[in-house]
Amino acid sequence: MSQRNSTVPAEFILTEITYKPELQLLVLGVILVIYGVAVIGNLSLIILTKLDSHLHTPMYYFIRHLSFIDLGNCTVIYPKMMMNLVEDQNVISYYACATQMACYIAFIISELFMLSVMAYDRYVAICNPLLYSVIMSERRCHVLVSIPYLYSIFQAVMITSKIFTSTFCGSNVIRHFYCDNVPVLPLLCSKARDIELMIILLSALNLISSLFIILVSYLLIVLAIYGIHSAEGRKKAFSTCGSHLTVVVVFYGTLLFMYLQPKSTHSFETDKIASVFYTLVIPMLNPLIYSFRNKEMRNAIRRVLKN
Repeated sequence: MSQRNSTVPAEFILTEITYKPELQLLVLGVILVIYGVAVIGNLSLIILTKLDSHLHTPMYYFIRHLSFIDLGNCTVIYPKMMMNLVEDQNVISYYACATQMACYIAFIISELFMLSVMAYDRYVAICNPLLYSVIMSERRCHVLVSIPYLYSIFQAVMITSKIFTSTFCGSNVIRHFYCDNVPVLPLLCSKARDIELMIILLSALNLISSLFIILVSYLLIVLAIYGIHSAEGRKKAFSTCGSHLTVVVVFYGTLLFMYLQPKSTHSFETDKIASVFYTLVIPMLNPLIYSFRNKEMRNAIRRVLKN
């Protein structure tokens, strides 16, 4: 569908996640199962950390918000994608595309900095255990959670409004299975280069600054742990940040794999797999990691089930 420069496209055509019709049913089933596990796992984590009084600590407060972000991250993409697979038409309206893009950007940026906040929390817990409850007061926890949300919403609104107030022309086919900012840029016939540069700079800033906070926090944690003389004390200190470190490695590893590839080796298929991993598989893995690797969480599950 061709668009005149002054015309707003009524809808966009999304690229199918698989080009093989015979695999569509299988893909739908796999995504439905993974999405279902992600929803149940993250909702359970949110409810559990709210209901169990033993989990009313800063660490579980941040875990609850990470679960909310993961839940939002996959829900903003996959129900629509599954509906398109069922109806066998990969279309999304202009305003639904803008909404999906804004929400997706907000959730991804929030996750980056929520993981940074959780790294800072682990640093305080291990390096200043006697002052932990004073430093990580309720007010400070609220501030540490509010900053990533406000910052990510600001960036999401800014990027999305820049794109959707620009002029669209030519094809309305998006080379992706959801409305991400970079795949939409080729559809613009004005300001595309400026917006792309802004997105690259902001993405680099977000990735580097959030990862820097995590690396500094863990460097100080490692130094503090090596200062502990007993082997039992070291083991206990390591165990308090094992789940978070696992989540960080998986999430940042996927993002770095996707964004640090040479441009010549980039392919749509590789980008699709990486996108599915950090928008669906990771939201499914996070609650499992925090449940199975965390003794307090397992005890909380038993208490709630008994009651």
